[in-house]
Amino acid sequence: MDDFETAGAAWLVRLRDPALLDAVTCLRVLLGEADWPDAGDWTSQHASEPRPARNAASRGVVLVWVDEPLDGATVDALLRDPRATVLSGPTLAMASADTTLGGSAGLAEAAGLWLGGATPVHDVRVRAAENAPWLRGRLADHEHAGAAHLGEHTHVRDRLCAVDKTADDVEVLLTANLGLVPAPLATWRASTSVAAWTLGSTPTGVADRSVARLLALVLRHVTGLPAPRPARVGLLGYGAIGHEHSRAVRSVPGLELTAVCDRSAERVAAALDAAPSARAAASAEDLLADPDVDVVVVSTPPSSHAEWALRALEAGKHVVVEKPFAIRTADADDVLDVAARRGLLACVYQNRRFDPDYLALRRLVRAGALGEVFHLEAFVGGFGHPCNLWHSDEDVSGGAFYDWGAHVLDQVMDLLPGDVEHVTAAAHKRRWHDVTNADHTRVTLRLAGGIEAEFVYSDLAAVLKPRWYVLGTEGAVVGHWRSERVVARNDVGTLAEDVLAPADSPPRLELHSADGSVTAVALPPGRPYPFHRELADRLQLGMPMSVTGQQSRRVLAVMEAAAASARSGGTPVIPR
Repeated sequence: MDDFETAGAAWLVRLRDPALLDAVTCLRVLLGEADWPDAGDWTSQHASEPRPARNAASRGVVLVWVDEPLDGATVDALLRDPRATVLSGPTLAMASADTTLGGSAGLAEAAGLWLGGATPVHDVRVRAAENAPWLRGRLADHEHAGAAHLGEHTHVRDRLCAVDKTADDVEVLLTANLGLVPAPLATWRASTSVAAWTLGSTPTGVADRSVARLLALVLRHVTGLPAPRPARVGLLGYGAIGHEHSRAVRSVPGLELTAVCDRSAERVAAALDAAPSARAAASAEDLLADPDVDVVVVSTPPSSHAEWALRALEAGKHVVVEKPFAIRTADADDVLDVAARRGLLACVYQNRRFDPDYLALRRLVRAGALGEVFHLEAFVGGFGHPCNLWHSDEDVSGGAFYDWGAHVLDQVMDLLPGDVEHVTAAAHKRRWHDVTNADHTRVTLRLAGGIEAEFVYSDLAAVLKPRWYVLGTEGAVVGHWRSERVVARNDVGTLAEDVLAPADSPPRLELHSADGSVTAVALPPGRPYPFHRELADRLQLGMPMSVTGQQSRRVLAVMEAAAASARSGGTPVIPR
C-alpha cells in the first residue's frame, strides 16, 4: 500500500521464561514477514560511532526484550546505535530497578520514564493517547458484549505497569487505565530516539495478533513513517454475501468501501442504501479501471472467479475471491502466478476458518489433548431440497464437492496439514432431479502417516451424523448439532418461530478422555470480521494472513480430485 523501505528490525532478546521467549520469537517472525524484516541479532552488529540524526537512511529499529539488567557497555552501545531503540516487555522494569550508575538505568533515563509496580495479569483495555490521532480508528474491539460505552479500545491479556514520565518531551502513544488514571503503555522520545513498549511481559501479552498490529503502527511512528492509508475496496458482485462484505469493510479499521458493481440495479441500490459513501460502478470494467480501488472482492459465480481475478490482478488490484477459488486447479495456479509476478495479494474468503467450534477443536488438537490424531469425520447436511440458485448447478458451482467442501475441507486440511497421498469419493443422484448437483457426496483423504479424514455432505440425511468425530491416541472429540430457533411474535401477536438449519449454529463439542471422562469444551467468543481484520493488516502493514491463496489452491486440488474419483467409481486420485 505504501511506497517505502525500512532498514528492518534488529533484536536484543534475553529472556529466561521459555514461554515468553517462544512468544517473542513468533512475534519476531510475524513482524519480519510484515514491514519489519529481521535485521538479525543486535549483539553481533551494534554500532560504535556516535548516534547521528535520525533520517530516512536510518529507518530501522532495535527491539530490546530482556528480563535481566544489561551491563553499561551494552547500554552505551544501544544509545549510540543510529536506529530507534524500543524498550519492550519487561525491559523498562529491569532498567528502572537497576540503580547502578551506567547500567540499565541509563535506558530508563534515555526513555524519560521510570516504572513503578505492576498489576497482576488481567484484561487490559488499550486506548490511543489524545495526542496520537493517527492511532484512532485502529483500536476498535467489539468482542466484549456491552463494551461500546467504554470507547474505542483493544483488549490485551497482560500486566499493566505504572509508568512515570521523568522528561517533558516524552510523547505518549498508547494508554490504559490504572484505577481511573491513564497509564502510558507506549511512548516515544525523539530527542534520544528511545521508545518504550511496556506490553509483552507475559506470553499472552505478546501472542495476540492485535498486539503485533499496534506494535507495527508504533514502529512506523518512531521511524518517521506515515500512518498507512485505508485500503479502498470494490465489490464485484453483490449477491447473498454482499451485505456481509459491506458490513465488514465498513466496520474494520483500515478498510474503506469505495465502489460496488452488480448487474442488478436493485442489488446496487440496496448496497448504496447500506453504504451511502460508496459509489456504483457502471460496469465491471469500470470498477477494475478505477484508480481509487485498491482491492477487488470477487463475488461472482464460481465458474467466473478465475477470469475476474486475473483481470483484476492485471489491472493492478489485490484480489479476494469468494470460495471456491475456481473450478479447475490450473486456473487457480494462473491467478497465483500473476499475483506473485505483480507483487499483489490473491486469497479466498475462507470465513469458516474462524468458526468458534473449529477454533476450539484446533486448539485441542494443537495442544495435544487428543494425542496423535489419526481419524477424522466431518458432516454437514440434512434431508431437504437443495437451493434453486447457481449453488445447485454443477456447471456453475463445480458441484456438490465444491460448495460446503470448500469450507469443511479447508478446515480439515488446516487441522491436518500433512501431504494428501490420495483422494477417493462417491456421489449419489437419487431424488432431487431438478438440480444438477449430487444429492449425497463423500470424500475420503489419506494423508501422510496413514491419517484418514472423511467429509460427507448430504441432502438425503434423515438423521444427522455428528458435525465432528475426531479420534486420537489419547482421546476423542465429538461435535453434536444443536437445534435452535428464533422465537418472535407475528403480525397478529401469536407465536412465530424460525427454525435454524443445524449448520447455522455452532455445534456442542465434547472431549472424551481415555479414562472415560467427558468434558464440555468451551467455544471461544466469536471475533467480528476476523478475515477482514487480517486483510486490513495485510494490505496496510504487510502482516501475513491465516488464510493464504496457496492453502485454498490445495483445497481446490482435493475437490477436483474428489470429482474425478467419483466419476471413475471411487478410484483413488492423487491431487495435482
